[in-house]
Amino acid sequence: MRQSQLFTKTMKQDPQGDSAINAILLQRAGFVDKVMSGVYTFLPLGNRVLSKIEQIIREEMNRASGQEILMPVMHPRKNWEQTGRWKSMDVLFRFTSYYSKTDLVLGPTHEEIVAPLLKKYIYSYKDLPQYVYQIQTKFRDEIRAKSGLLRGREFRMKDLYSFHTSQEDLDRYYEVMVQAYKNVFERVGLGKITVLTFASGGTFSKYSHEFQTLLDQGEDLIYLCEKCMVGVNREIIHEQNSCPNCGDKNLKESKASEVGNIFKLGTKYSLPFELKYKDEKGIEKDVFMGCYGIGPSRTMGVLVEAFHDDKGIIWPESVSPFKFHLLCLDKEVIKQAENLYKQLLKRGAEVLFDDRVDISAGEKLVDSDLIGITNRIVVSKKTIDKKMIEIKKRSAKRAELIKEKELFSKI
Repeated sequence: MRQSQLFTKTMKQDPQGDSAINAILLQRAGFVDKVMSGVYTFLPLGNRVLSKIEQIIREEMNRASGQEILMPVMHPRKNWEQTGRWKSMDVLFRFTSYYSKTDLVLGPTHEEIVAPLLKKYIYSYKDLPQYVYQIQTKFRDEIRAKSGLLRGREFRMKDLYSFHTSQEDLDRYYEVMVQAYKNVFERVGLGKITVLTFASGGTFSKYSHEFQTLLDQGEDLIYLCEKCMVGVNREIIHEQNSCPNCGDKNLKESKASEVGNIFKLGTKYSLPFELKYKDEKGIEKDVFMGCYGIGPSRTMGVLVEAFHDDKGIIWPESVSPFKFHLLCLDKEVIKQAENLYKQLLKRGAEVLFDDRVDISAGEKLVDSDLIGITNRIVVSKKTIDKKMIEIKKRSAKRAELIKEKELFSKI
């Protein structure tokens, strides 16, 4: 892609009214545009990052036997009344249809849709287990939307729901999903700083589990066992004041940001919708459910919080909007830069080519650091005279000069 064709621009100054690092850098670098508090437009660069995160999640959910569906955003009031959450959930966006006069909900989660959906297809034990997921836009009327993409009123969510004949089978698949989540966070670049954290199970079970990314500026507080890299959420530290894995009571207080959570729902949502199956003897039994959520947009914000410096964002390669940022610093060598761009594209490389002619070399370098693409390639009169190409990892302090053939071997 040619940078001259991007309709977006970088910003020299921080946007007003934002203090979160991800909100500031994503807007300044041209990844998102803030429409209002908690609501963002994902611009071309931002949409590429979001799509890559979602594709990694999709691949891991498919590997865990998930079947992708897409459920509606609008839900009928009666479904939420059946579970009792029409009145009890305070973040619901409720509205009334002008024509039909029916009350509706903008979905913050989809148990009220997926349970009656699977009821149409589950009859006997032979139909179980089942695993369905979606990547969908969710809506929550947060009292105070804050921290950029970390707490929004409209956001992206992957939610997978599992359906089982027994608690034992639910427990088995729960561990499959724990590993699937670890795979996701490893692939997006957060694996080394994201820990499985024990949290309250609410009305579902004794515990649920969160995946918390350790950040100095994180909005959550957890207590970490550094031996096992397992955490305990502060909400349950009084009842669980030791490591759930090894029993060590020497837990370190740490700040973190949640990027995923998983719950054993049991029969909480199958009961209201009479979601049952017949066992081998023809006896009707309740279906056991689990739910598993990851916020792709929230993950994008956490990545920026985790990987940045005073110059801008530092994207992990797996989610970087492009693999290479090609900069032409001198007009005299634009033809050579154009030829290199075409050669990279021919070899299937993802390249953002800064071909802008009305921007100084210094401005291009500053923009490149701000945008944070993993690898920067510089073509200049100086490099061409040496018959070399300058390449630099965004995370590295120094650049190196290499031959064109060496560059192509890195694709």
